[in-house]
Amino acid sequence: MWRQVLQLVLNLPLGIVGFTFTVALISVGAALSVTVVGLPLLALGLAGCRRLGALARARARSAGSVVDEPDPLRVRRPGVAGWATASLTDGLGWRSALYHVLLLPWGILSFTVTVVFLLVGWPLLPWMVGFQTAIDRILLESLLAPTALSERVRELEDDRGAVVDTAAADLRRIERDLHDGAQARLVALAMDLGLAKEKLTDEPTADTVEAAAKMVGAAHGEVKLALQELRDLARGIHPAVLTDRGLDAALSAVAARCTVPGGVKVHVDLRATDGSAERPDSAVEGIAYFTVSELLTNVSKHAGARTATVDLWRAADRLMLLVQDDGKGGAASYPGSGLAGLAERIRAVDGVFLVESPAGGPTTVTIELPWRTRTARRA
Repeated sequence: MWRQVLQLVLNLPLGIVGFTFTVALISVGAALSVTVVGLPLLALGLAGCRRLGALARARARSAGSVVDEPDPLRVRRPGVAGWATASLTDGLGWRSALYHVLLLPWGILSFTVTVVFLLVGWPLLPWMVGFQTAIDRILLESLLAPTALSERVRELEDDRGAVVDTAAADLRRIERDLHDGAQARLVALAMDLGLAKEKLTDEPTADTVEAAAKMVGAAHGEVKLALQELRDLARGIHPAVLTDRGLDAALSAVAARCTVPGGVKVHVDLRATDGSAERPDSAVEGIAYFTVSELLTNVSKHAGARTATVDLWRAADRLMLLVQDDGKGGAASYPGSGLAGLAERIRAVDGVFLVESPAGGPTTVTIELPWRTRTARRA
């Protein structure tokens, strides 16, 4: 409470300083805007108001308020002209100027009321301080805190970075799998077939024909292995069963390959409220498929579970996904873990990723994805 009292008392001197600075620089800069020095002076005043706003936010945090820091000023072009343009078009700078204009009358009122209650109305001081602090917080959060739009832009930029990183990692994985797997086998196949051709053309005897037949047989085996690796790679990119038959068949195929002793039960219900069958957007469908695939892989490798279940259903405009196992628990989405990567991928499309895994189990992963139907997108 005493920190809040100090903040209310300091509103007056800081309001005088902020009001004088704001009115002096901005009014002079606006009056001289038709000259060379007017607009830079106005930009300097707005930048100063931005700095004073940072001081006000720090002061509010010291009194117990929670106020986020906005993004720094973005200067898109180098030089004084670029900085002045950025300052003049900075919404936070103008809102900070308005805050320091309003802080003077509010500082006079809050200073007077606080001092009066300190001297003669101290039994009611905690109530009055709390009331004034609430008004002070409303004024500060409405003018000096980041707007909902700027927060949304920041969130989308973070999500875009996560999507780009995920796509780059997937490309590196595909390149590595091709280089170390199918490409190496195809190179060995070409060498074996070349040697077999030489033996058949240079020395067409019974022994060379038999040796060439063995080489062709070995090459045939390499072809089968290369085809299997290419199928596995294609399944990792986007399985054909998902494109052709949807999530129900694709998740059932993933569950069938899972090595959990008691098996994995899959229940999928994507019917709309009117009972019609619909499929989500291909991007959301792919994210749901690969999320379940990776979660079941983690269950097989690390959970020590006997059974697992996968439930997928539609709830209004959300695609709900629930993966449970009766393993040892202890799963956590710490930075750098596989679950953290899944969480980033889910949040990149405005989804929700929650993990509940107490020690000893069971583990429950709840996922929400936005529902966008294919027919609605094409329309």
